[in-house]
Amino acid sequence: MNLSIVIPVYRGETYIEPLVERLNRVLPDIADKYEVIFVNDGSPDGSWGVIERLVKKYAWVRGIRLMRNYGQHNATLCGVREARYEVTVTMDQDMQHPPEGIPLLLAELEKGADVVYGAPKKLPQGFVRNILTAVIKQILANIMGVPSVKTISSFRAFHTHLRSAFENFRSPTLTLDVLLSWGTKGFTTVQVDIAEARESNYNFATLVEATVLILTGYSTMPLRLASWVGFIMTLFGLGVFIYVLVVYFTLGSLPGFPFLASIIALFSGAQLFALGIFGEYLARIFDRVMDRPPYVIHQALEQK
Repeated sequence: MNLSIVIPVYRGETYIEPLVERLNRVLPDIADKYEVIFVNDGSPDGSWGVIERLVKKYAWVRGIRLMRNYGQHNATLCGVREARYEVTVTMDQDMQHPPEGIPLLLAELEKGADVVYGAPKKLPQGFVRNILTAVIKQILANIMGVPSVKTISSFRAFHTHLRSAFENFRSPTLTLDVLLSWGTKGFTTVQVDIAEARESNYNFATLVEATVLILTGYSTMPLRLASWVGFIMTLFGLGVFIYVLVVYFTLGSLPGFPFLASIIALFSGAQLFALGIFGEYLARIFDRVMDRPPYVIHQALEQK
């Protein structure tokens, strides 16, 4: 089996050299031919200098430098499109994903799966972060049409030919897992020892942003929700109208300003909620009409 290992890099100056040393011990035993592609995603530290040194030292290490920071999924997509071998493995730079776990992913691929995720035996983040991450992954799994896969991870192995399903994709906002689902429904997971993260480039705001992107970028679920909210508000308005008629003909008077203000606030809130959803979809359409690329390669390095 021949392997392409894709690793996006951002602020990874201290991680990537030890990671290559571990990969150097693992890869010769599991692959006939292999390569490790580091994609420097506009990292402001000395990551690119380390990658340059590693390319000179190891013939199987390649380096790609993007023009600026585009995001983890964009950088990973770049590496996937540059992969040369039939199986691609993606993993994080910080050794949270153990190279020693790659054989477990490959074993599941050989059983017939098209995409295999490395699921942690124990959730590596704090309680609140784990809950938020689990919710996002469940939403993503449902949108991908594989709700049984509850542990979606950036530690994944898949057949490289799946990239043909999204070879023409050019949107700057993307989620790689959804793109993979365009080519297959053969997803599965396997448990691996994933270490606790030392630090993360993701905070609460970026997790919320990722959730909104997943929902509005690849699903009509929010639009359907807005339709249901509108339908419920219509029924509620009809109920209020009936209530007003009953009170008018039985008591001859109606509650004053507080009643009217509460009704207006309720319906205004529902309208603004629906408009916000429409705005998110318009923003996604705007991004795609602009035809901005998901990434631009500034420099590529490898041994000749």
